[in-house]
Amino acid sequence: MNFRLYNTMTRQKELFKPLREGEAGIYTCGPTVYHYAHIGNMRSYIAEDGLVRALRFLGFKVKRVMNITDVGHLVSDADTGEDKMEQGARREGKSAWDIAKFYTEAFFSDYYALGCAKPDVVCPATGYIKEMIDLGSALEKKGFTYPIEGDGVYFDTSKLPDYGKLAGKAHIEGIKEGARVETVAGKRHPADFAVWKFAAPGERRQMEWDSPWGRGFPGWHMECSAMAMKHLGETIDVHCGGEDHVAVHHTNEIAQSEGATGKTFSNYWVHVRFLVTGDAGKMSKSSGEFLTLASVTKRGYDPLAYRYYCLLTHYRKQLEFSWEGVEAAARGLDGLRALALKVREEAAGPVPPVEREEKYFKDFSGALADDLNLPAALAVLWETLRDGSIPAARRLAFARAAEEVTALDLFRAPEAAALPPELEALIKEREAARRAKDWKMSDELRKTLAEKGVLIEDTPQGTKWKLIRG
Repeated sequence: MNFRLYNTMTRQKELFKPLREGEAGIYTCGPTVYHYAHIGNMRSYIAEDGLVRALRFLGFKVKRVMNITDVGHLVSDADTGEDKMEQGARREGKSAWDIAKFYTEAFFSDYYALGCAKPDVVCPATGYIKEMIDLGSALEKKGFTYPIEGDGVYFDTSKLPDYGKLAGKAHIEGIKEGARVETVAGKRHPADFAVWKFAAPGERRQMEWDSPWGRGFPGWHMECSAMAMKHLGETIDVHCGGEDHVAVHHTNEIAQSEGATGKTFSNYWVHVRFLVTGDAGKMSKSSGEFLTLASVTKRGYDPLAYRYYCLLTHYRKQLEFSWEGVEAAARGLDGLRALALKVREEAAGPVPPVEREEKYFKDFSGALADDLNLPAALAVLWETLRDGSIPAARRLAFARAAEEVTALDLFRAPEAAALPPELEALIKEREAARRAKDWKMSDELRKTLAEKGVLIEDTPQGTKWKLIRG
């Protein structure tokens, strides 16, 4: 089946033609591990996981590479300010190395809880300093770089005629110093960016390395080019990231990669739109207020309810976050799982191979092949599970195959929730009040329990309770 993917470079859907038939090399920008990833970050990783799973479902052999930024990402996203790793170390009174280890582990704990499959290659930037220095040396030999005394080595964007082609000419011409790309004394052009940075005079950094230009650390953009080319080749099939990477990070990756090799860096560019929070706009750690996966689970939601919430909106559409939306997604996931379990109970005998020529399978595959239309694919899954005209065993086989893409743990049985001891004590106290016909106390305790997230229902069989999510 032909797979069509929207390419940010050309602003249109294109037939996916990988470098090697039947194979796909994908590079996805990973986290900067100075703090917890927020749920806006996780939306991108869920979408990228969906892309990898969809390609494998459709028969491609996929190699996915993800970087871990543990040095060099300055707070400005350009070339000024404190390194985020050093900032994290100062914030918590730990070493930058300890910060990187802790938040890398925290990231993958959330990542796996959301049903995302482990990348084939995970590469921390600090493990590829040599490759970044080699890339910088190649650029220097070709005349693309210039030094700024006391600051670092910069890429001269004027030397590359098509610089900015990913973001668009109008954007590049509109770059103003003091905006997204900040002022650095000695830069020849506002869009020029760091290949290698020196520590500021009097600054004591925890992460520094020797280089041909002096002791320092790599510019943020260098890591992705160096690692993508090392593991996937000088030209790769697909490069993914959030939409905020288009204007600066990915634009500069293209410049330095193609400047060094003279070849196209990536044939397809895939960008996931922001998760936004009402009037607050896009979620950002720099704002100091952001929601993590722990914010979701503390409200009693399964992490996969958030995955389902993200899958219901196409990755190229902005997703507005609300707790009401998460609650609706949680109920939807509960319903889908109940339906899958019902079909499994109805299926008799061995499960047959999936019928790839059946309409439901083709519709599901067609949705995936149409620029990763996971909302449409989920709709096909719902419709097929409900369709009593299809033998239960075949519906079960299809659901199991679809699970390879959705990763929603469709056949998980509902778990009995447990209450903290103090809430159990309140329920028992209310039951005692009812037996004593102290209706005023009973009502007060019902209200107290509701405020603590427990809904009470009195039935002929006794008192029942339910946790209120949200």
